Amino acid sequence: MSQIKHGSALPAVFKAMLSRGPVVPVIVIKDINQALPLAQALCEAGLGVLEITMRSECALDAISALRHRFPDLLIGAGTLRLVEQVRQVVNAGAQFAVSPGYDQALGAACREQGLDLLPGVATAGELMQANRDGFYFVKLFPAEAIGGQALVQSLASPFSETLFCPTGGIDAAKAVGYLGLSNVACVGGSWMIPATSLANSDWTVIRNLARQAQSLARAFAG
Repeated sequence: MSQIKHGSALPAVFKAMLSRGPVVPVIVIKDINQALPLAQALCEAGLGVLEITMRSECALDAISALRHRFPDLLIGAGTLRLVEQVRQVVNAGAQFAVSPGYDQALGAACREQGLDLLPGVATAGELMQANRDGFYFVKLFPAEAIGGQALVQSLASPFSETLFCPTGGIDAAKAVGYLGLSNVACVGGSWMIPATSLANSDWTVIRNLARQAQSLARAFAG
């Protein structure tokens, strides 16, 4: 993992996130009964940070259940797009939030609720606005579709104080390239949770893929 040497200090929750390794599983929970065994498999593999996306009806229940069952996990709420979702995820127990794009009202709502936000950006203009509002750790999304590693490298010089978490279309092989860049602190992805394995509750496959992701995390630690 690249050294955190950029200008702006990270919030404590993101320092804790990066200390656990630079791979953040991005999870869609459609069946609440799968939430606990899925988290158990990921925990057993050594992955200590989860992003539960707000793309299902049971997402809030999943966040609450996981916070209760796995107090040592760091759990974020992803795909936040609406201001009213901020209070909902805080009440559910989310420790940080992730958005697919940057919206000033959403950023302000997160500040009001004391919820640290990892905002999404796709362009230099969006990144300038996020920086003006105090966000220097951002999610590049959808990373592969908008330029991938070449875009991240291009943004390094004009945005030297910004750290990136590329997400979107990344697999284990591509993660290696991203993590070798000086302005990438972590990557998000769901490659360790194949849809067919999740549908079949094949926790062995998921656990093995998660172990591989954790091995990648160890390789980039320090």
